[in-house]
Amino acid sequence: MPEMHACIEDWPLLAEFVLREHGNMEALDDKTAAANRPVKTDNRRRTLTLLAPGLGLAVGGAVVAIGITLLMRGVSPLLVAIAMGLAARNLGLLPERLTAGLTVASRVPLRLGIVVLGLQLSLQDLAGLGWGIPILAAVVVAGGIFGTLGLGRILKVPTRQSLLVACGFSICGAAAVAGVQGVLDADEEETVTAVALVVLFGTLMIPSIPLLAGLLGLPSDAAAVWAGASIHEVAQVVAAGGIIGGTALATAVTVKLARVLMLAPTVAVLSWRQRRSGTAAGKKRPPIVPLFMIGFMVMVLLRSTLPVPTDVLAAASTIQSFLLATAMFALGTSVRLKTLLKRGGRTLALAGGSTVIVCALGLAGALIVT
Repeated sequence: MPEMHACIEDWPLLAEFVLREHGNMEALDDKTAAANRPVKTDNRRRTLTLLAPGLGLAVGGAVVAIGITLLMRGVSPLLVAIAMGLAARNLGLLPERLTAGLTVASRVPLRLGIVVLGLQLSLQDLAGLGWGIPILAAVVVAGGIFGTLGLGRILKVPTRQSLLVACGFSICGAAAVAGVQGVLDADEEETVTAVALVVLFGTLMIPSIPLLAGLLGLPSDAAAVWAGASIHEVAQVVAAGGIIGGTALATAVTVKLARVLMLAPTVAVLSWRQRRSGTAAGKKRPPIVPLFMIGFMVMVLLRSTLPVPTDVLAAASTIQSFLLATAMFALGTSVRLKTLLKRGGRTLALAGGSTVIVCALGLAGALIVT
């Protein structure tokens, strides 16, 4: 599937992408499309008509998912959204005319959500915990990725699937999967498999990390660092930090955001590798730093250099959840359970092994820095 680094305003390229994917390229002159000239007004209208039903359904699914999580505290809206999408697809509730809009909804909101995620990161907050925390984050991310890739080779899991799992488990869950998906040109089934595993294992870690910390006799600050350095999703870290109690929540989230900050250099490295392999194979090379990752870093710098009001940060968090839930619903609709289950045992074992690797690195780091 073609890479889409452009955002919503890039309608000519978006139109070409959708029409090509769904067999309607007669609406575009080949020479015009190749030259990236503006699409005529009637073609834009046709594209909007083609996209609207699927996009509307994804947006509605995100709204419902967020509403459900308001009633069920501690449940990730991403989990609810992807479960709803999977159910809708596998119960045969989705007519074919929704496919084009759902395809776009599974990509564009993901990238926009990652951009908004940057507002959660403050370099000053990270520095306040000492330089041991950024080093710990780098070790967890690097060790988790390489360890998972090595385990994937042993289990004979395809490299792209291993990379998606490695980045999702080592960095920041679904947002990391989204960040590397486009660079790797992974398909929807590989992507949603990684996201589903992030949700499954990350949810299991919410009660497990506080319980194990208690059994090991760790003080609350060490338990908080362990949670932030090990658990996959930010929302899952928030839930675990609340269980630990005291000041653990703020510490755990800050440590987690140090891992999130590693997303940009990780995507840049993977993109550089893809450019080299693409050159060798005669393929189009992706940019070294995708546009959405530039936006992510701009937001980090904005949060770190300007006094961003609390209300703005709260609104940004809500927008981020909405965008990612929209994308997760759309991704869920792209997967048929029969196909997903075929990936089964080896991929599940890889996810379990990756969780153990990241948890072990996080625990060792927590004991050193606290």
